[in-house]
Amino acid sequence: MKAIVITRPGGPEVLALQERPRPVPAAHEVLIRVKAAGLNRSDIALREGKYGGSPVAGVVPGLEIAGEIVEVGANAPRWQTGDAVCALVSEGAYAEYAAVDARHCLPVPSGWSLAEAASLPETTFTVWANVFQAAALQPSETVLVHGGSSGIGLTLIQLARALGSRALATAGSGAKCRACEEFGAAKCVNYREQDFEQAFKAEKINVILDMVGGDYTAKNLRLLVPDGRLQYINAMHGAKVELNLLDVMTKRLRMSGSMLRPRSAEFKAALAAEVEKHVWPLAASGQLRPVIYQTFPLAEAALAQQLMASSEHIGKILLVNEL
Repeated sequence: MKAIVITRPGGPEVLALQERPRPVPAAHEVLIRVKAAGLNRSDIALREGKYGGSPVAGVVPGLEIAGEIVEVGANAPRWQTGDAVCALVSEGAYAEYAAVDARHCLPVPSGWSLAEAASLPETTFTVWANVFQAAALQPSETVLVHGGSSGIGLTLIQLARALGSRALATAGSGAKCRACEEFGAAKCVNYREQDFEQAFKAEKINVILDMVGGDYTAKNLRLLVPDGRLQYINAMHGAKVELNLLDVMTKRLRMSGSMLRPRSAEFKAALAAEVEKHVWPLAASGQLRPVIYQTFPLAEAALAQQLMASSEHIGKILLVNEL
């Protein structure tokens, strides 16, 4: 099979299209013929050798796929050959085939194409684990997401609205802010033109999902109401910050964060079940809609990652294979 391989840590030029053996699924796995793979910023960090510290030479990147099951392990009774699924993987998405833990697969939601479904696993799993489980966002509460026009941001905005919460966002252009508001944000601030702390000062914000870090941290803490929750999934502006612990103590704030890729197979299986129960009905009913910015053929993975690094996109970027 063809696969995109990281030949060494570095820029997009280190990605190479190579022939690799077709995976053989273990008893608890299924083999998926990949129609599409979603891009995520962690793919870039992995390529650069900055994600988790493990050697990356020879790794096939990518965390989410959609396609057709072509082989079923003996201990994967839920699935049959021919089933259309999307799935979360720890690596290996940039390929024509992927062997996946059967528990990490979900059926393609009604009304969604295979390609659109590839945009779901990483975004929905990340948002559900961080915002609705860890931060326990409640109906009638307000959540602020930085990077609102990203795949994760637009997923959170839609889910918050569908489940009775109010969403606010920041984004880097007028077009991105309009997209956030189109998909359900009550207000989006262009951080290039306004100080988001001043713009949201009058809001009562209960939960913040941040992928920026750096100087956003102190502002986030000041914006949160008492008993507010700050959840981190990235630190694009820096992981080392200075903060005033009195802001935390006086308002009883909670700070946490997570990375999904290193979590155990059991955690991901339980999370998949929760996502299917709570999120999949919203996808099937149209309350969660796909937002696909651009697709690239597998061989153009380097170009796709360059587009992601530019931050010009709104929603998801996909790599697609012809089935």
